[in-house]
Amino acid sequence: MNLVKYIKDSFEELRNKVSWIPWDEAQKSTVVVAIFTVVFALAVFVVDKFFQTGLTEYFKLF
Repeated sequence: MNLVKYIKDSFEELRNKVSWIPWDEAQKSTVVVAIFTVVFALAVFVVDKFFQTGLTEYFKLF
């Protein structure tokens, strides 16, 4: 199979055979994912700081 034909066929399939969600729904989903990502990153940061502080204090005992 020719690479150029494969790429053309792929674009044709994406244009005509794939059902895409509506634009407003895609925007809402993107916002939800972005907010969840920030919240999850903050949670990981807090847990990391907790363990860092705990381990620092633990090793100060020795």
